[in-house]
Amino acid sequence: MAKKSAVKFVCQACGYESPKWLGRCPNCGAWNQMEEEREATKAVKQQQRSNFTGHVPQAVVIEDIKTENIPRVKTEMEEVNHVLGGGIVPGSLILIGGDPGIGKSTLLLQISAQINNAGHRVLYISGEESAGQIKMRAERLGVKGTDFYIYPETDIDAIRETIEKIKPDFVIVDSIQTMIQPENNSTAGSVSQVRECTAEFMRIAKTNDIAIFIVGHVTKEGAIAGPRMLEHMVDTVLYFEGDRHHSFRILRAVKNRFGSTDEIGVFEMIEGGLREVKNPSEMFLEERLAGASGSAVVASLEGTRPILAEIQCLITPTAFGNARRTASGLDYNRVALIMAVLEKRAGLLLQNQDAYFKSTGGVKLDEPAIDLAIAVSIASSYWDVETSASECFIGEIGLTGEIRRVNRVEQRVNEAKKLGFTKVYLPKNNMAGWKHPEDIQIIPVTTIQETLHKVFPNKN
Repeated sequence: MAKKSAVKFVCQACGYESPKWLGRCPNCGAWNQMEEEREATKAVKQQQRSNFTGHVPQAVVIEDIKTENIPRVKTEMEEVNHVLGGGIVPGSLILIGGDPGIGKSTLLLQISAQINNAGHRVLYISGEESAGQIKMRAERLGVKGTDFYIYPETDIDAIRETIEKIKPDFVIVDSIQTMIQPENNSTAGSVSQVRECTAEFMRIAKTNDIAIFIVGHVTKEGAIAGPRMLEHMVDTVLYFEGDRHHSFRILRAVKNRFGSTDEIGVFEMIEGGLREVKNPSEMFLEERLAGASGSAVVASLEGTRPILAEIQCLITPTAFGNARRTASGLDYNRVALIMAVLEKRAGLLLQNQDAYFKSTGGVKLDEPAIDLAIAVSIASSYWDVETSASECFIGEIGLTGEIRRVNRVEQRVNEAKKLGFTKVYLPKNNMAGWKHPEDIQIIPVTTIQETLHKVFPNKN
């Protein structure tokens, strides 16, 4: 008599396993997320022990391992190549997530067409749309191809057979939450289904040297749905961000085994699809209003790319007992901290003032170097005095009011110079060790009091 497979209950939010059903997950605290799943059979577990070449792995001395430089495949979008670290690496598994309707499928369809036009065979696997629906979008985007295959399927076994038959160079999976492993009795999108299907795509990618893009759904908090293990398994994790009310989109790398992380690429959504933005800094500053108070420009660093962005602040007297603070594109805790420093160290009475903050263009700024620009925008709005349109502010603020050094200051200053800025405020400790460019004035500062005195000489 065949032994029955063991039953377990798995949390669909974090992947915690329990031999019995629980109303509340003891690991993440989520309610009603425990679902019944059956453990994999011994044959499946034995198959999972084999490595990506189909053989049981052996221990090898590190000196005997040979390495080789794998040429990357470049797309026609330089922004995509920049985010991926120079192009697509054959045999890599790339996960891309984003809000519904943000343009993930549009981006991958355009990339697929460009790769196909370069002479590579592409297989687009869709678990959410029919072939006719994808064809309609392709016609709208002007996508054509002779070696471009569309395959609407969710069965991982059928997909494996099709890949072995067609032998594509690149595979698009849209989306991983719709894929199913027939041996697994769980529903599509469950923790075990997502984990096993991703592992199977990883084996296919490494064994056949195929680059595979996987689309992942996101939760309402913005994280990729499914187990956190999913992001650990893949080689690269990309997030496609943007506001539906704006046409600009940002492709951000949060993990990349073949390049640097936190790189971004900027795109604009137009009627014919996504168009890359060559100069993001100019885009973020093109609508800046001259002579307006409460505005300051910062040279922020996104990965290895410096980007100039405008930070706006509006200070108004509060009409209620408690002052209100809101922040869009900025960290609320960082804003509250800087306001406290300004009140304690610079004498600005902000406790009875409402404060509203915004980073323009939809870009999210979260690095320490934006502190000085936030502080200057607060003082500018509080005193209702404009800042010069040719000034840029870079620096981190400590709790005692000191301006602390930041990294890669030379790249930031050069980006400001390229866009026509003539004056940059920097931490004094960042002045040594690099060549100062000409035609731009570098003003070193040590404290927030000193900075405000130099920026607003008539208010101190």
